[in-house]
Amino acid sequence: MKFIQGQNREQLQLFPVSIDQALDSTNETRVIDAFINSLSLKDYGFRMDFIDNGRPAYHPADLLKLYIYGYMNHIRSSRDLERECKRNIEVMWLMKCLQPDHNTISNFRRDNPVSIKKVFRATVQLAKHFDLIGGKLLAGDSTKLRAQNSKKNNYNQSKIDRHVEYIDRKLEEYNQLLSQQDGDKKEAVQAEISKHTERRENYKKLEQQLHESKTEQISTSDPESRQMIVRNNITEVAYNVQTTVDSKHNIPIDYKVTNNNDSKAMGDMVKRTATILKETDFTILYDKGYHTGSELKTAQELGVTPIVAIPEISSHAPDTAYDVVNFIYVKPKDFYICPQGHELHSNGKWYDRNRGKYRDSVKMKQYKTSQCKTCPVRKKCTTNKDGRVIERSEYAENVALNRKYVEANPELYKKRQAIVEHPYGTIKRQWGYNYIITKKGKLRASADVGFIFVAYNLRRLINILGIEVFLTYLKKLALIFPILLTIIKSKTSDFWKIFFQDEYSHVKNNIALNRSIFSQISVSLSGF
Repeated sequence: MKFIQGQNREQLQLFPVSIDQALDSTNETRVIDAFINSLSLKDYGFRMDFIDNGRPAYHPADLLKLYIYGYMNHIRSSRDLERECKRNIEVMWLMKCLQPDHNTISNFRRDNPVSIKKVFRATVQLAKHFDLIGGKLLAGDSTKLRAQNSKKNNYNQSKIDRHVEYIDRKLEEYNQLLSQQDGDKKEAVQAEISKHTERRENYKKLEQQLHESKTEQISTSDPESRQMIVRNNITEVAYNVQTTVDSKHNIPIDYKVTNNNDSKAMGDMVKRTATILKETDFTILYDKGYHTGSELKTAQELGVTPIVAIPEISSHAPDTAYDVVNFIYVKPKDFYICPQGHELHSNGKWYDRNRGKYRDSVKMKQYKTSQCKTCPVRKKCTTNKDGRVIERSEYAENVALNRKYVEANPELYKKRQAIVEHPYGTIKRQWGYNYIITKKGKLRASADVGFIFVAYNLRRLINILGIEVFLTYLKKLALIFPILLTIIKSKTSDFWKIFFQDEYSHVKNNIALNRSIFSQISVSLSGF
């Protein structure tokens, strides 16, 4: 039986194939190469000024290409990337056969979290250029990515107290046993006492660190990671990654690595979104975990329309017909009207309600009425012996406005999950990036997350535009940019100053981050 035969490995080829010929013209590796070549890495903050003495350094562009290729192909480990440089024809082409060691690769990610964020912003700028960012409807949410820190190495005050209490009991037992032993047995007991005493001192040091950090928990392997509820009652030591996603093509436009829950995250993310879009005329959707009065106020005062799901009432009246939502607030005269038509008034004084040891307090007012004493439905309304008391937060108007938005746009809010969960489904389920690969803090975790979102956005752009269109544009951009930068820096052409008008000064000062204007000059330079 005949089979297709391969070539003799030892036979020389008359017409050898170059590495470039071995790579298809529409291979996505060429997109990565063209994308990085179109960036001014020095302006992005990558280190370019290495000393001439000693062994030359690797160019940041090469290491950046290697990482983006790795993250787009489910390879994050520096050792795995080192291995790919020696066996993967696509990586050999991309790296021009360079073979950096894993320490060099790892250190590049560790040292450039801020610059990596700017590379992500460049992908957002590309999406805006191709009109893939609508900028009118967005959704925000967070996802927990497990940190390189076990639950065993995460401590709060109650856990430390339990350990210390256990050690104290053991020390008491050993001390009683010590008085009854002699010889070798006595030395063994003394050794156990010393071991437990040392452990107790270590826990006391952890307790001191906990108090000094002014947080509710600390981690020893990855200090800034925190134990969080991942789903239902399952917890993990993790980081919480906040994300803002545009609805037009489900493209993330911003991310932020945090170690806090969602309750105080929305205000800052909305501010960042307004800065990125350079406008506030947009609607942004959030789930009920973000329903916090102060955050609603921040977003609404910016002119943004936040639509945040309303959480269920934590406590009900004996009869739900008398829940606080059924009390009417009369703003001009500052009083409530209960379902029975009685007026509840306040003494006008605000008081602070403390919501936790390390959380901000909220100003509240109380509203009461003497009519409760003789009200026939009092038992349906309240079990309080002093009658019904309504508390009104300083953010009550912001909460009411959000309720109005939610009730007016029920169909709009239903789109939230489809918008913001799209990237998470790809990143965590398909790519398996459900944990942070780096250690030692949020900044290093941000570098890992940054590469994840760079890879995701590039993949989305390739899928939407097609490789040929995207690659052609990037090559043109890489060709135009050095020429344009030289012209601007030389300040010799009045034509260019007139052509750019208001854009000229902005491009000159921030040329690395603003590439949107290239769409305006591509026609003029197409024959350059």
